[in-house]
Amino acid sequence: MEYIVEKIGMSRTISVPSLPVTLLKIHDVKVCEVGEDGRAIVAYASGKRRNKAIEGQQKKYGLSAEFNRFATLKVANSEAGDLDLSPLAEAKKVKTTFKTKGRGFTGVMKRWNFAGGPKSHGSRFHRAPGSIGNCEWPGRVQPGQKMPGQYGNTKVTVKNEIVSFDPENKILVVKGAVPGPNGAMGRVRISK
Repeated sequence: MEYIVEKIGMSRTISVPSLPVTLLKIHDVKVCEVGEDGRAIVAYASGKRRNKAIEGQQKKYGLSAEFNRFATLKVANSEAGDLDLSPLAEAKKVKTTFKTKGRGFTGVMKRWNFAGGPKSHGSRFHRAPGSIGNCEWPGRVQPGQKMPGQYGNTKVTVKNEIVSFDPENKILVVKGAVPGPNGAMGRVRISK
């Protein structure tokens, strides 16, 4: 089963020993249409996104104006309506998928942990990548060479243990860290 979640932030348990935990808020989701394989078209609220295509879908499924995003999830529901959260009560582990924090265009020292050159005066080699190619053969830069470029803003999935689940407030507490900034939207999938 899959759920759309928002990362609230990190905290820790009061137990001994203390555990680092991440708090995830499960979004209000309406199941619009359920397929034969358990996959369903769902709608959820996200920002002020509106256009005629979205309005048509809202009219088709009888949704209010706040439900303006659509996704496909594997759900426990057998018919349209509110999302069934009961599988989370018995779950032990989940796979969380988020986009990592974007760091923009970065150099090789930040992106690949290169050591860089000496800091002394006159070296003229401080934070540069150094040599990138070979001599006469093959006479080109090999594919996969570690270079400066876009770093972060990639989809990452991690496995976490469930510490607790509050069905009333829809708060899922998982052990350890989850990628992405606070307020990021992601998915949680129950793992075996």
